[in-house]
Amino acid sequence: MLKKYCDVFFRAVITGVAIGLGGTVYLSCENKYLGAFLFGTGLFVILTFNFSLFTGKVGYLIVNKITYIPKLAVVWIGNLIGTVIMGVMILHTRISRGIAQKAEDICKIKFSDNLISIFILAFFCGILMFIAAEGYKRIVNPLGQILIIFLPVVLFILSGYEHCIANMFYFTVSDNWSPKTVIYLLVMTMGNSFGGMVIPFIQRFLVLEKAK
Repeated sequence: MLKKYCDVFFRAVITGVAIGLGGTVYLSCENKYLGAFLFGTGLFVILTFNFSLFTGKVGYLIVNKITYIPKLAVVWIGNLIGTVIMGVMILHTRISRGIAQKAEDICKIKFSDNLISIFILAFFCGILMFIAAEGYKRIVNPLGQILIIFLPVVLFILSGYEHCIANMFYFTVSDNWSPKTVIYLLVMTMGNSFGGMVIPFIQRFLVLEKAK
C-alpha cells in the first residue's frame, strides 16, 4: 500500500513540474493564443507518460470506491509540491522578472473576483479537463489524441476558466501565497472537482440507455 501511494505521489510531483513547464511558456509568450496552445504541452506530457494530474483524476471519483479519495488527496498535494518546486526554480533564473510580473497581473485579476465567480469558472475548467483526460483514453487516432489534449487547454485559458494546479504555479511565481490564496485555491479545487464529475455522473446515473 505504501509503495502504491509513493508511486502516486512521485507521479503527481512530476506532474506539477510539467504544469510548471506549460505555465512558464505561457507566461513567456507575448501572443496569448500561442501561449495558450503551448501550455497544452504540459498536459500532453502528463497523459503520454501516465503521470497524475488532480483535475484529470478527480472526475473518476464517481466510478470508484470511497478509498479513491485518499489517492486524490495525495495527487493534489503532489501537484502542489511539484508546481512550487518548479516555480521556485524559475524564480532563480534570468527569465523570472518578466514572467513574475505577468503572473502577478494574472493573480490580481483572480483575487479581485468573488468566490462564486471563481467556483463557476473552475467548474467549467473541470469539465474540460475531464474531456481531455477521458478523450485521450478513448480516441485511438494519434491526431485526435493531440487535438483532445490541446483544444480543451486552449479553451480554458482563453476563456479565463480557473485551473487549481496551474494557479499553484502562478501563485508561486508571483509570490502570492497567503491565507486568502489558500481559500481561493480550495474554492478552485472544489469547482474543478464538481466540474470533473459532471460527465461521469451523467453517464452513470442519468443516461438510461446507451445510444444504438
